Amino acid sequence: MTASGSPVHRTIDAVWRIESARLVAGLTRIVRDVGLAEELAQDALVAALEQWPESGIPEKPGAWLMATARHRAIDLVRRDRNLARKLALLGHELETEQGQNALPDDSGIEDDLLRLVFVACHPVLSTEARVALTLRLLGGLRTDEIARAFLVAEPTVAQRIVRAKRTLSKAEVPFEVPGADALAERLSSVLEVVYLVFNEGYAATAGDDWMRPALCEEALRLGRVLAGLVPGEAEVHGLVALMEIQASRSAARTGPSGEPVLLLDQDRGRWDQLLIRRGLAALERAERLGGAYGPYALQAAIAACHARARTAEDTDWPRIAALYATLAERVPSPVVELNRAVAVGMAYGPAAGLEIVDALTSEPALKDYHLLPSVRGDLLTRLGRPAEARAEFERAASLTRNARERALLQERAAACAKR
Repeated sequence: MTASGSPVHRTIDAVWRIESARLVAGLTRIVRDVGLAEELAQDALVAALEQWPESGIPEKPGAWLMATARHRAIDLVRRDRNLARKLALLGHELETEQGQNALPDDSGIEDDLLRLVFVACHPVLSTEARVALTLRLLGGLRTDEIARAFLVAEPTVAQRIVRAKRTLSKAEVPFEVPGADALAERLSSVLEVVYLVFNEGYAATAGDDWMRPALCEEALRLGRVLAGLVPGEAEVHGLVALMEIQASRSAARTGPSGEPVLLLDQDRGRWDQLLIRRGLAALERAERLGGAYGPYALQAAIAACHARARTAEDTDWPRIAALYATLAERVPSPVVELNRAVAVGMAYGPAAGLEIVDALTSEPALKDYHLLPSVRGDLLTRLGRPAEARAEFERAASLTRNARERALLQERAAACAKR
């Protein structure tokens, strides 16, 4: 549903972005069906588009939308006797609710929102489905917006969302926060989705743009909401810290024409100090909760080393290398090991870094990973081996699907040829 350009419609669009997640969450608690809850929420939005331009914006627009959606639910049940079983789910409170202006009590809505987070990111769904459903239900993004963000055809995204809702319904996924025994596993799924969205915005895997700021902002918003919902979970604060600090560099990561600017070449005066302070505060919260060695907190600590360095030369590379070594122990991964190689190369010389990278060249998971030859090319350049470096940069350029990154790698290859 897209609002027109009138002031009232722009207001409705803003209200929808703010309230839609809570609306769907509250309705899901009532009807126990994510798909039906979203349909009812959309019906309420249509009613707002029809009525608010004439009647004006209600004092409590979110409560108005919820009340309208609840009444639509009652009408739906009464129109179709085959849905009589839904009446029991809607509860006696709906039957006795009086008047169109009766506004529901919104106490406990944060609990509903937390339940919706765990439903949208349920492991029964594929990663792609979790991402699409999370952005749709919790981010309030339209299908076409999600499709544009991930460079996927709109029908593909729509199909993922429909299938996700059907899968949740068929699996009878309960609308609840997991018990203590399952919380860690399920929370890990939620954090994975949020960080995947952030990473796609921070370093787009394909397309013409190096970054997609809207996705970074949405992931940050979701992370902050999650931190408010489960304030005692250290890794949530670790993820928020990581995203805040990384997002602080956004303005410095692209040049005047949108070209990528690598970390060591960035103007640190353009880094957002407010985001850095917020990130460092979130990292402290994670550490106070005993989460200093969680995967996200460790990555946040690495980002903090860069944030605290006034110049690139001031960067504490030995500490970063040590943090990556700890991360590699906690979460063994070829990509983590590649990042450790970069840090080791900066801390102890390019030859030490190259030794680690060369050990990764036969790693199947990195076979088509463009950053492997890119890192190797950088280390070879610093070792004074431009011909070999050129070949690596050319291979990296052939593997990346991002046009901006490809151009940068081709430029680096050309520079090696001149040397």
